[in-house]
Amino acid sequence: MVSYLERIGIEPVRVREPNYWYLSPLRSEKTPSFKVNRRLNLWYDFGEGKGGNLIDFGIRYHQCSVADFLNAFKADLLLLAAAPAHTARVQPPQNRIKILEENQLQRPALLSYLTQRCIDIDLARMHCRQVHYELSGKTYYAIGFANDSGGYELRSPYSKISSSPKDMTTIGRGSDVLRVFEGFFDFLSYRTMHRDAHRGPENYLVLNSAAFFSKARPVIESHRQVHLYLDLDQTGKNLTSRALADNKHLIDESGLYQGFKDLNEYLIATSGKGRDSPRQTLGLDLSI
Repeated sequence: MVSYLERIGIEPVRVREPNYWYLSPLRSEKTPSFKVNRRLNLWYDFGEGKGGNLIDFGIRYHQCSVADFLNAFKADLLLLAAAPAHTARVQPPQNRIKILEENQLQRPALLSYLTQRCIDIDLARMHCRQVHYELSGKTYYAIGFANDSGGYELRSPYSKISSSPKDMTTIGRGSDVLRVFEGFFDFLSYRTMHRDAHRGPENYLVLNSAAFFSKARPVIESHRQVHLYLDLDQTGKNLTSRALADNKHLIDESGLYQGFKDLNEYLIATSGKGRDSPRQTLGLDLSI
């Protein structure tokens, strides 16, 4: 468990063997209350009153099923095997996301949400779809951003989830310059900020989860120049630091949005168009 957290850029705040204490990766906090017992290879989040093994953490952190988690981290199977298998909870079939249909973004609630986050609607339509899905017997719709394996990142004012399989997204345009983003709203923010600029072709990589950074290394290393736009939380900072140490052709672009969590938060603050709360603005039900 400790090795896996280190792999995705999460470092302990303090260590008192066998206990490693972290700022919880599952929520925001200032006092570390997330403990990993290295001897037992188990974690416990005192703020939530929940815990488990590595697989329990993986499906919570990445919001995916056990099968998707294992598939995404085949290289870590030996590490996963060290976790007690009997505590793994298989996601009930009725709680899995079923994609029903996808079409052009047109629902007012989703367009308003994009506007609230200062994203250019035409650019969003180029890269995203309106996805209707079923979850727990109910149907909903959301902004869908497709990954390389056919799954979707699904976003609305009320939800942030993913359909299976979860993966990163690569957008190739025949360039040896790559721009790397942690989430697709940061990617859309960059495209919005530079929509009128006359730039040469660029390739893009959206991780869709910081945990896919290791998987993305072959893509990153195949480019002459790589620009990083990772989040300025502890996970993003750790990943950026490690990446810069390992690769001399990487450029950290996070100085642009210092003082903000990510590029989209910076865009909202500097554009003057963002609103305080999508819930207050919309007041809409995204169920069908």
